[in-house]
Amino acid sequence: MTDLVPNIWTFLALTLVIGGAGAFVTGHAMAQTWRGRWKAVAYMIPLTAAVRFLHYALFDESSDLAHAAPTFVLLTALALAGFAYARGRQMQAQYPWLSD
Repeated sequence: MTDLVPNIWTFLALTLVIGGAGAFVTGHAMAQTWRGRWKAVAYMIPLTAAVRFLHYALFDESSDLAHAAPTFVLLTALALAGFAYARGRQMQAQYPWLSD
């Protein structure tokens, strides 16, 4: 049980805060440059690898696929949230009569 507590804090710090912020901004940038959603998802593969590498290098955690898959899903969800937020604002600015 004591081994679980540091893993939760490292997950929150690295994956959710640092990686999540990077994912959200990546999705936002993809929408602002009018690129497709699939590019935001594709950019999450190297971001997931970077986040898992930080977990491995800094905290000696496992870097296998079982740990990378949930990280990829979380980062992809945050990237798509950033994409939807930015695209919604773009559409609202471009087509104001649709928001009635």
